[in-house]
Amino acid sequence: MSDERAPDLTVVPPGQGRTADLGDGVGVAFKLWGEDTGGSIAVVEHPFDVGAYVSAHLHTREDEYSIVTEGEIGFRSGDREVVLGPGGYITKPRGELHAMWNAGPVPARMIEIISPAGFEGFFRDIADLAEAGVTEPAEFMALAEQYGLEFGDPPWQADVIRRYGLTSPEW
Repeated sequence: MSDERAPDLTVVPPGQGRTADLGDGVGVAFKLWGEDTGGSIAVVEHPFDVGAYVSAHLHTREDEYSIVTEGEIGFRSGDREVVLGPGGYITKPRGELHAMWNAGPVPARMIEIISPAGFEGFFRDIADLAEAGVTEPAEFMALAEQYGLEFGDPPWQADVIRRYGLTSPEW
């Protein structure tokens, strides 16, 4: 037998973990933080209200892997577009402009795996601003820059918003 102690387990029972409203019909439930995984991954869940849209953006530091668990979520990454229902998986590589939206008539939810960890801090910081009542776009954009998040307005974005009757973010 080894004298080495087994690593601590992180246990998050169903329905547990901090939850927050990120605004514009998208929320976050924190499940695994980078410190829980040695920085390798972080895991959050995102509920999407009907009509919710996450604007086209790209990550400069991490890849994302999404698993739809409820409803239908649309994804656009580069020139590829797909709508996935429960059990659908998708990769969103760093450096590629992508967007997500609730593509159906009922609320939707997905699990997001972030690799490497770190970007979950952006969601935490946005949630903290929202809870403090801060709504200044400049504050949001400063956080985006701090976390290596870049936004774009690709030619396909207006079409996706129109086709699905989505609500554009207000920042």
